Amino acid sequence: MHLPRAIAIAGWVTFTSASLVSAQTATPRTSAVSLIIRTDDIGMSHSVNMAMQKLVSTGMPVSVSVLFVCPWYQEAVEILKQHPTVAVGIHLALNSEWKNYRWGPVTGSAAVPSLVDANGFFFPSSEALHQHNPSVAEVEKELRAQIDRALRSGVKIDYVDFHMGTVTRYPEFREVAERLAKEYGLGMSGYFGEAMDAPQYFAAPDKKADSLVAFISRLNPGLNAVVTHVGIDDAELGALLDMNTDEPLADMSKNRQGELTALTSQRFSAALKGRNVVLLTYRDVIAREGLQSMRRPVE
Repeated sequence: MHLPRAIAIAGWVTFTSASLVSAQTATPRTSAVSLIIRTDDIGMSHSVNMAMQKLVSTGMPVSVSVLFVCPWYQEAVEILKQHPTVAVGIHLALNSEWKNYRWGPVTGSAAVPSLVDANGFFFPSSEALHQHNPSVAEVEKELRAQIDRALRSGVKIDYVDFHMGTVTRYPEFREVAERLAKEYGLGMSGYFGEAMDAPQYFAAPDKKADSLVAFISRLNPGLNAVVTHVGIDDAELGALLDMNTDEPLADMSKNRQGELTALTSQRFSAALKGRNVVLLTYRDVIAREGLQSMRRPVE
């Protein structure tokens, strides 16, 4: 088995399409070490979109989760149309966590009043939302609207996942998400038996490559997934402050730049090659195993 051949170009690592191991030719996952790289919060801002563009331009197989509730999703869509092999997911959102940059429901606040605060924005945390007794019918209405917007965008949609974990945190929300995914024929991240992790999230910006390399070294055979958040360390992203007081990252902008730098580094590509890791996307997994293989993860 061969892993994508990495070529350094202008400081970035580029994966050539001819060298990629496809889902159809890869060794069955019981014996192979396979990895899904999922990148969240795309469409949140221009800075995040530019980071995503740099990541997908390497040719690395990735699954990109788009916040279709955010205004910048339209730019993300235009970028993704230029990279049709990238798997695209809907980052289903019921929260808006950034001070001075808030978003609300696709349906409009009047249509789902139990999901929004006095200003018509989503609540900043899962707990704050749940404390306001959200209507399950309104949750379904809003999640359906986000899916419909994504499907109208012009990019192929492969799967759904969940911003801040809110949609799967509460059983009544999870049941709605599962039903909608089945209705729309979409995969669900976490439902293919993949071992999910995000070890680099809490590492310092200059230690994120160390964290990812260590993560690769301890991967078990089978399907694994790492959840990442990329961004460009600039004034736009640096101005965002998390409203949740338990947020451990002192400088989100530098942390997201650190993840981008680590993912596109020679060290990370060498670690993948050293373990013969097969990079897959959710589109690959769905094509190989089918939506009928999905199972609710054990909690």
